[in-house]
Amino acid sequence: MSREFTRRQFIEMGAVAGLSLALPSGAWAAGKKSVLVFTKSSGFEHDVVKLKDGQPSIVDNAITSLGQQHGFNVTASKDGTIFDSPDFHKYAAVVFFTTGDLTTAGTDKNPPMSPAGKQKFLDAIHGGMGFVGIHAATDTFHTQPDPQDNSNRYAAHGEQSDPYLRVLGGEFITHGSSPRLQDTNLVVDDPKFPGLEGVSSPVKFNDEWYSLKDFRTDMHVILTLDTKGMTGKPYERPPYPMTWARMEGKGRVFYTAIGDRPENWSSPFFLNLLGGGIRWTIGDAKASLTQNIKQAAPGYAEIPPK
Repeated sequence: MSREFTRRQFIEMGAVAGLSLALPSGAWAAGKKSVLVFTKSSGFEHDVVKLKDGQPSIVDNAITSLGQQHGFNVTASKDGTIFDSPDFHKYAAVVFFTTGDLTTAGTDKNPPMSPAGKQKFLDAIHGGMGFVGIHAATDTFHTQPDPQDNSNRYAAHGEQSDPYLRVLGGEFITHGSSPRLQDTNLVVDDPKFPGLEGVSSPVKFNDEWYSLKDFRTDMHVILTLDTKGMTGKPYERPPYPMTWARMEGKGRVFYTAIGDRPENWSSPFFLNLLGGGIRWTIGDAKASLTQNIKQAAPGYAEIPPK
């Protein structure tokens, strides 16, 4: 299915891009669950979430297409005040491709979350709303202080991590810069996860690979990054989780670190995985939640050299 839409078509399909909180007609269509795609960039703004010439972003288009394919509605927004809206609780799940402290206007200058809105969001997940984090979602709400030299990111904070990161399941440390993009192998730890049916392990893939820390040990690891043969200090460590699922209270949480390269938003492997993650978080697909981090990535707690 083409990811090219006119502005009018995109809005009619249930997308609110930019600052408006006005919900389009049909956003709560009978029999369909609704998903909020939130792409505010208080930190670095990735190309895949930029609105260009007034048109929806690559991320907005791709997830809207997944909604058409799998039968859920999509609303896209960069406006942090949406979490204070009474309509927020109507969503079955929220998808984050975000950066920085979302309670500040930051890089994209779109309205920030209020501190109360952040807490409402976390409470909603605990109460049963699904949550999907993509790529830079782990580069969001860093545990403070977060100095310019990033020194604090090389420390393990465990239970003292920001509450948002505890819900998500891990935190971004850094990524390689020379090269920034590289091929590596993704070990498929759960070939039965929705969207991975028929995929053989390992999967060779090219992206900007995040080095992560402070993994929740109750997670179900879906994909592990094989660091063998990778270039750069961020990867001088044993293999570690790259995609996972976990429960936060009654809420289903899914995260994948894939998603930096625009080209990957047309990759069947990535889109099938993401579609499976969204479907699982809204309760439309089943998955195992066996806690397997110690088996899948025994060295998960090691932090790379700065």
